[in-house]
Amino acid sequence: MELEDQWWKGQLAADIYKALRYKELVLPSYKGQSPQLNLRRYFADLIAIVSNRFHLCPAARHLAVYLLDLFMDRYDVTVQQLHIVSLSCLLLASKFEEREDRVPKLETLNGLSCMSSVNLVLTKQGLLHMELLLLETFQWNLYFPTAAHFIEYYLSIAVHEGDLHDGWPMTCLEKTKLYMAKYADYFLEVSLQDHMFLRFAPSLVAAACVAATRLILHLSPTWPPRLQHLTAYTWENLVPCAEKLLIAHDSDVKEANKQKCQQPNHHHQQQGQTATVAQYLHQPGMQYPQKAPQPGPAPNHRPASYLSHPTTSLQAPTGPQHGNSQAITISLDSKPSIPSRAYQVSMRYTHSAPCFDR
Repeated sequence: MELEDQWWKGQLAADIYKALRYKELVLPSYKGQSPQLNLRRYFADLIAIVSNRFHLCPAARHLAVYLLDLFMDRYDVTVQQLHIVSLSCLLLASKFEEREDRVPKLETLNGLSCMSSVNLVLTKQGLLHMELLLLETFQWNLYFPTAAHFIEYYLSIAVHEGDLHDGWPMTCLEKTKLYMAKYADYFLEVSLQDHMFLRFAPSLVAAACVAATRLILHLSPTWPPRLQHLTAYTWENLVPCAEKLLIAHDSDVKEANKQKCQQPNHHHQQQGQTATVAQYLHQPGMQYPQKAPQPGPAPNHRPASYLSHPTTSLQAPTGPQHGNSQAITISLDSKPSIPSRAYQVSMRYTHSAPCFDR
């Protein structure tokens, strides 16, 4: 999808957006029936780590994972072959979404530590064969919109000077936009971690990322009319997806606080009133009460990320072996699947304190 840089700011933005929305209506079906579905998280992380290593755009990373999902859903592939499939998906996606000089080179890929850790050496012939198989599987069509293709269009109006923070007017619009982009990118990466997000349309996932970010940043109204008009999604449409994103965020916050408590000279912060995620999500227009000014986070504050681990921490998975494929003996220490039930979150997200200096 050879989209211009920052297409959402151009004169054709509305037309491109309509084309993306139309295309997502005819995306291939996904059944989640792969025998290696338990290994999906590992290979999604592998794609994410390699794409970060080469500074590929989010659209390339998300397209690569989507191609992998579709391929795994149709074929029973050995673990060793899945490494080649995953990297071939990333190469195809980068060729489709990136400039030619940004596409990873074979020699550089073989030099990555994550490749040597699984004793895998890519060959030009092997990659070409796999790329041809992938293209034939998708009938030479890689025009698949993902949440990453929609997010920037929504972020262009995600923050407005008329929005309120904790019931107060915002003091720094640009700073708010920076935090909005940072958290939206975090939630976008969360959506890659579990195949259950494929149940939602990509545009809905992107809209839910924006809604969850506004909720985390205490911006009101949570889902203003301008966003509803642009996305064509009501708050009720976003609740199921946004709830899963917030559950993952709360899990990350608790993990970060747990690690922080283990550090010396740590002072415990007071915990505010607790409420369920569902209680938040059913109050789209909630106005936060007037409060005394609160300090913002440290300058280097940023949301936790599933992709923050170094390349060397990615371990090869164990899984069912087929044919004469080589056995992989190292297991992956992955996070458990995100539960679908309501989860307790604190009224004050301690790891995402109000971010506006007063």
